[in-house]
Amino acid sequence: MGLVLWCVRKKLEDEEPIIQQSELCPSSGPRRYSHRELASATGRFAEEERIGRGGFGPVYRGILAGQDRRVAIKVMSQGSSAQAQGTWEFQAEVKVMTRLRHRRIVQLLGWCDGPEALMLVYEFLPNGSLDKHLHDPERLLTWPDRYKIALGVGSAILYLHTECEQCILHGDIKPANILLDQSCNPKLGDFGLARLVDHEADSRTTQVVAGTPGYMDPGFVNTQRPSAESDIFSFGVVLLEIACGRRPTTRPNGAPVLLNWVRDMYTRDSILAAADRRLDGEFDDRQMRRVLVAGLWCAHHDQSQRPSIAQAMDLLQREDAELPVLDPVMHTSPEAVRSLEEIAYGDFSAEDSVSENSSAHTAYHTSTDSSCLLE
Repeated sequence: MGLVLWCVRKKLEDEEPIIQQSELCPSSGPRRYSHRELASATGRFAEEERIGRGGFGPVYRGILAGQDRRVAIKVMSQGSSAQAQGTWEFQAEVKVMTRLRHRRIVQLLGWCDGPEALMLVYEFLPNGSLDKHLHDPERLLTWPDRYKIALGVGSAILYLHTECEQCILHGDIKPANILLDQSCNPKLGDFGLARLVDHEADSRTTQVVAGTPGYMDPGFVNTQRPSAESDIFSFGVVLLEIACGRRPTTRPNGAPVLLNWVRDMYTRDSILAAADRRLDGEFDDRQMRRVLVAGLWCAHHDQSQRPSIAQAMDLLQREDAELPVLDPVMHTSPEAVRSLEEIAYGDFSAEDSVSENSSAHTAYHTSTDSSCLLE
């Protein structure tokens, strides 16, 4: 029995770690945790500590021994059917997030890449995701909080696109990936689809078209080339969702997708009518108008007509900013959107496209493998 236990322990010790410390920034703060440390932090992954479920596994809250700090631990079981895809996303997230230092980006504290499971350790944000706050009938985000969230998310994207050594393309900007602290300040998270691209350089074509229905740039589906403009498109949809309180996907009653609905309001010169009815008119008209117009501008069907994140932020922040005059035909039709989505995600039913979780889950269309997620 002693020999068997020694052999098992030796095999585990000889496992090659997925993340090599030498690949990370030398001054990076996150560190490697053992499976034992994280099991202890979560009461051996007790069900009562489970706070949600991501694309590749459950998320637990815990307290790290000796630190008296509450954390969120995202777990991906290595036996899952999505193991290969999840492993690449795990690598991308660790390698990108160790470079980031911004108050509007979720802080990665560490990771575990042992043979038992892959895990990511983040700061714990008690208010959960923006998605839940926008669509839970028991909660109501005030307009000041919504406007603050819009500016905060924009500042995170501005940092990623312009202020890092390389341009960082997030790849999956949506309310489910925006977490809120106790004061409803937003933090952008989930960098599993992120890419590093040299400034002024074009990204490579990818063999994996990945994103979330409703937030994914139709141009990316066509070209398979991720870009800053694709992040801008997703940000535009998020702005509209914040202002309107509606999900971007098609409803069972035949209502058009959010982009086209707001566009119709814009062309009829009644864009403020798109504001979330639950706000009952309690919002600043000028701020609401800027957020809605910025959302339409960012989500323009023509990538070349979209603003940079700096231009979008200028419009959102400046009270005297001049509103752009947008082309009346600025978005693809609902039929074209659905056709593009089917290319990326397969032919999904109307029930799938409007489910409560559909806008929170990332979809994939893979031609060969997932290795191209990392440049």
